[in-house]
Amino acid sequence: MAQFDVRQKLEILADAAKYDASCASSGAPRRTSRDGKGIGSTGPGMGICHAYAPDGRCISLLKILLTNSCIFDCHYCINRKSSNVRRARFTAQEVVELTLAFYKRNYVEGLFLSSGIIKSSDYTMEQIVEVARSLRQNHGFRGYVHLKTIPDADPDLVRQAGLYADRVSINVELPTIAGLARLAPDKSAPRIEGAMAGMKNAIIDTADAKKRYKSAPRFAPAGQSTQMIVGADAATDGDIIARASGLYGQFGLRRVYYSAFSPIPDASSVLPLQRPPLMREHRLYQSDWLMRFYDYRPDEVVAAADPATGMLPLDIDPKLAWALKFRERFPADINRAPRELLLRVPGLGTKAVAAVLAARRWRRLRLDDVARLTQSIAKVRPFIVTDDWRPTGMIDRLDLKSVAAPKAKQLELFG
Repeated sequence: MAQFDVRQKLEILADAAKYDASCASSGAPRRTSRDGKGIGSTGPGMGICHAYAPDGRCISLLKILLTNSCIFDCHYCINRKSSNVRRARFTAQEVVELTLAFYKRNYVEGLFLSSGIIKSSDYTMEQIVEVARSLRQNHGFRGYVHLKTIPDADPDLVRQAGLYADRVSINVELPTIAGLARLAPDKSAPRIEGAMAGMKNAIIDTADAKKRYKSAPRFAPAGQSTQMIVGADAATDGDIIARASGLYGQFGLRRVYYSAFSPIPDASSVLPLQRPPLMREHRLYQSDWLMRFYDYRPDEVVAAADPATGMLPLDIDPKLAWALKFRERFPADINRAPRELLLRVPGLGTKAVAAVLAARRWRRLRLDDVARLTQSIAKVRPFIVTDDWRPTGMIDRLDLKSVAAPKAKQLELFG
């Protein structure tokens, strides 16, 4: 491995970290150093890697790898053992010093740390834990820390990561076991799921202890997350949605991240020659949102996909695709329909539905009232009935998709 100074290492290892999508800080408790104790906080600010919390807060993180050297040879990874890339490695102390220096310059509010596997999984995990331990114990750092853990490492080391990190993540890598075996032969689906189960149990046990004993330690208060690569194998959108739903239910994940496969230099011959459309990644995030916040069952989301290919449509969002497929459920009476049906109206978000339910307790709602709650009343109108509006015949129009899905609005969530 060539010798580089810290600046050169930062250039190499920050660039290598860009392939990891699971960099977020949602769910972290707010900490502050205004009491004069410790360094850092989890309040909003400017920085290098911008992650967004559900309430819209922008969190800036120093996002780097400990090293891009790796003893594994995963076909889809640019840092795999057989890849021809510049290799660099930080020491644990260098990462600590960088994090503190970047924070003191108001560049970041925290750290996202991942790594290739060097020497062994246990050795690498020890180095990752040492970074977080030193920040917390030696320097009183109270900023956000997200650690990418290694499922092959000793369970006690993985557990230690949860004692110092706000969030931990263990990547399942690929949606199917067959895909993982083919493209990441050094990794094991049972070991990955075993590590996720152990983390879930530790989070639950510590949360329970915290209720009974104030002195109980914090443990990954922002939970755990994972990431799946989309388009590197033959998994369909239906496969991915089913897998994500299972992960949420089985391991209590806070987030599943989807990362569109990107062709890499000197790529393995078993990989696709082209990346999937980025819109596919976007549609999967929308589907994930439907399951997490709109009460859709996985089979309902999959029902929006093409039954022949298992793929979601790219030209319209999955909520609209579902509504067009099940037109008999509409129009929904804004003044009488249950929350479940209102959440399925294209163009109505969760906040809009909550506002409708609150307002209709006191008065009958008209189309203008609904228009004030949505960004596109044209998208909503064919699917609702109000006191002064009834979409006579619109729900059966052959061109309803073009009426409800203006092209300029397709990158919005559902509003």
